[in-house]
Amino acid sequence: MSELQIGLLIVIVTLVVLFSGLPIAWGLSLVAIAFLAIFEGTASLANIPVLMMDELSSFALLTIPLFVLLGSAIGVSAAGRDIYESMHRWLDRVPGGLVIANILACGLFSAICGSSPATAAAIGKPGVPEMRKRGVPATLATGSICAGGTLGILIPPSITMILYGIATETSIGRLFLAGVVPGVMLVVMFSIYAWIATLIRRRELSAEDIPRYTLREKFEGLGRVAPFLAIVVAIAYAMYGGLATPSEVAAISAALALALVIVIYRAYTVRDQWQIFRETVRESTMILMIIGAAALFSYMMSLLYVTQTAAQSMVDLGLSPWMLMLAINVFLLVAGCFLPPVAIILMVMPILTPVLEANDFDLIWFAVVMTINLEVGLITPPVGLNLYVLKGVAPDVPLTKVLKGSIPFVLIMFFEIVLLAFFPEIALWLPRLAMGAGG
Repeated sequence: MSELQIGLLIVIVTLVVLFSGLPIAWGLSLVAIAFLAIFEGTASLANIPVLMMDELSSFALLTIPLFVLLGSAIGVSAAGRDIYESMHRWLDRVPGGLVIANILACGLFSAICGSSPATAAAIGKPGVPEMRKRGVPATLATGSICAGGTLGILIPPSITMILYGIATETSIGRLFLAGVVPGVMLVVMFSIYAWIATLIRRRELSAEDIPRYTLREKFEGLGRVAPFLAIVVAIAYAMYGGLATPSEVAAISAALALALVIVIYRAYTVRDQWQIFRETVRESTMILMIIGAAALFSYMMSLLYVTQTAAQSMVDLGLSPWMLMLAINVFLLVAGCFLPPVAIILMVMPILTPVLEANDFDLIWFAVVMTINLEVGLITPPVGLNLYVLKGVAPDVPLTKVLKGSIPFVLIMFFEIVLLAFFPEIALWLPRLAMGAGG
């Protein structure tokens, strides 16, 4: 069989396995092991434990359980209820105000921790139940956080941008700056959609169904909410002020959140602490198992030369520059549905970089286009990490509903890619302003 035929077979088998209901981590691992054993022999399986451990031993992944602990401390205690009650009261006259608040929080947290799954877990844990309790449809509640969490690979600091810079030998500083304006635009467009969707739905409600609060009621509870908001501000200051690394910030913020929960909500009993740490271990394990399985899956695809062959075949078509760019984006979209962004960048960019330069495409601009495209992969099956993180956060919400709620946000991402194609200065203006016109 040719590499492309093997790739098609892998796609079909993976879809069948994952849609059978098998957990994502076990499904990916099973498919990867089976194809490695069949096409490379059982000797190729000897590297699997080392491969997965190397992937999970990355220091950057330390932020995930720590930020999950932050989310669990807020979600398991009454802190989540108070925070979202306060947000709801202050945004009661804004259709979709609570959803917008969650999207803004996703943008901030993703920029702080740089991890899409960690952001989705930290914000989703308290956010989804509180939004649903206040009448937000499950599709919009899960979809908004599922999409909002993806911003971590676009808004700096971004690990994927760092890897892209290494693979293409472009300035990481310029890449970081290039992601700022498009990232803010996505946050704004996500919020506008949430506002419109809620506005349309409110037409179905009577006036008495929409709660209104007095100024006194809005100020009630701010004393409990303010310390947690202060944590967010402190995290941003520490990160962007260069005072601490992401892992250090994650550790400090988790410790502060845990301390505040103990002091303010008196969650100091063994039972309270057990609930917080049990949820942290469960969700962290789920996320890390998926990451390890995705690494194994990408290793199998690379070893069988499937991804590289598909990329090279696309380049060899001899298309015009913009048709080539369309083909590249379609390929990235399909690849992003099966492989994590890091794997795609490391495997594909060595092939695409000379082709992009030959067709006069700016590599800084393409980094933003590629990143937004890969964001879509994070919320589309079968390997959409955020879909399964949100499924773990809200187990009673069917995966189909999470996916349905994410579709409008996917369309918004596609719209931004089109905008970037017509107006590349959206991504290039800030880097050129701050660092000059160099490459």
